[in-house]
Amino acid sequence: MFANFGSCLKTRVDALINHKSQPAKISSAMYRVKPPWRLFLLWRKLVLSLLLLSSLAALHGQDIVGQWQSTVQTAAPFRLVLKVLKNNDQLRAFIIWVDRSPDYFPVTILSDPNGEVKFSISMNYATFDGKMSSDRNQITGTWTGGAESVKVDLHRATPEGSWLTKSTIRTITVAPDVSLEVVDWGGNGPPLVFLAGLGNTAHVFDTFAPNFLPKYHVLGITRRGFGVSSSPAPDPVNYRADQLGDDILRVIGSLGLKKPVLVGHSIAGEELSSVGSRYPKRIAGLIYLDAGYPFALYSADAGDTRLDALEVKKQLDEYLSAPFGADRKRIIADLLSNLPLLQKGLEIDQKHDELMSDHLTQPGADPIRQAILDGERKYTGLGVPILAIFANPHNPSYLPPQLPPGNKAELIALRQASTGEQVKAFEKLKSAKVVVLPNADHYVFVSNKQEVERAMKDFLNTLDALKYQ
Repeated sequence: MFANFGSCLKTRVDALINHKSQPAKISSAMYRVKPPWRLFLLWRKLVLSLLLLSSLAALHGQDIVGQWQSTVQTAAPFRLVLKVLKNNDQLRAFIIWVDRSPDYFPVTILSDPNGEVKFSISMNYATFDGKMSSDRNQITGTWTGGAESVKVDLHRATPEGSWLTKSTIRTITVAPDVSLEVVDWGGNGPPLVFLAGLGNTAHVFDTFAPNFLPKYHVLGITRRGFGVSSSPAPDPVNYRADQLGDDILRVIGSLGLKKPVLVGHSIAGEELSSVGSRYPKRIAGLIYLDAGYPFALYSADAGDTRLDALEVKKQLDEYLSAPFGADRKRIIADLLSNLPLLQKGLEIDQKHDELMSDHLTQPGADPIRQAILDGERKYTGLGVPILAIFANPHNPSYLPPQLPPGNKAELIALRQASTGEQVKAFEKLKSAKVVVLPNADHYVFVSNKQEVERAMKDFLNTLDALKYQ
């Protein structure tokens, strides 16, 4: 209903910044409003600022392509992987903090024909300046992060010595000049396809998805606009919900997957519902990992400020251009029925903003993220088998620590009530099984890994049993 708080944008950012060992859970879009706190800006620097156009000059082109890895011996040592890929004759580079997050974070690389390699991360939060060896298998240089500068030897990794989860990566064309990254972790059974939240790539599941091997053929898809997938212009068409759903269907068709189960985290709930509501016979089931928010299943009883506002905006445009007659009467009637619901949502959002008071911040614009939010629609009809896992109440770590205790308690209550309405909406579906995990993180498959894995396997076993009835 009201603006989702955006815990995912804040949680575990410190793990990357301070080189801590816990997994970094950088957000997908569970909370879709302007995330209102100071640490969101930190997230912007670490992730959105990472989304710089990868710029790789000469260096003998193919010489730098591949995987490079090293342990960076700072005060708190950490393992680092530099991944350089070539896609459509363009080189793109990514950093993976192996022990903190399986996700790929784009970096800017500058290099020259003499073998010098330089890359920067997050507006120079960290930099590397080195030189490639004559045999092209090592890059020796200096890693500088904050006040620390240490020598680093990046070694070219072999498939056997790779620190990354074993998988096959390919790109599938889904539209003219648009291809998506598909990660294949293996397996020979029924297909199980993972979809990441907003801001993440399929690699966010690198340490979770393989738990379903070898019984299932386990894959992941990185949506357009992120990672190594294509990034078409962020217009109202390219990122609308059903377009993203169509992308998934084209990958399924291209790979010849027969009735896969789709597993989506956070904003991926809209892709699940897009496919499930329009093409239920093409899938075996849907699993929502804290993804069952209004963009996935709209409840008229609860409403949703953003979706209701988009609907009212459309109706107002129609009203302003409608001549007198039956159409105008219909438009006015629709407006009058929708305005009270929008008002209710706005009042809750107003309360939320008052509680955040001085802790609100305004993030910079992210055109792709905004295009995805503007492309949401109301899904109501879902008749396929569903498992919906919710974190409720959410772990309060998403809230700014400096908030007064009273404000924090009220914000938690607002969020819990909002999520509770979505739980009720899914419970009304005859085909849905709902699991609620109290005090779990938005990344439920990380914070409550065993419980989520067990619930998923029980659900999948039920689907497998249905095939033989």
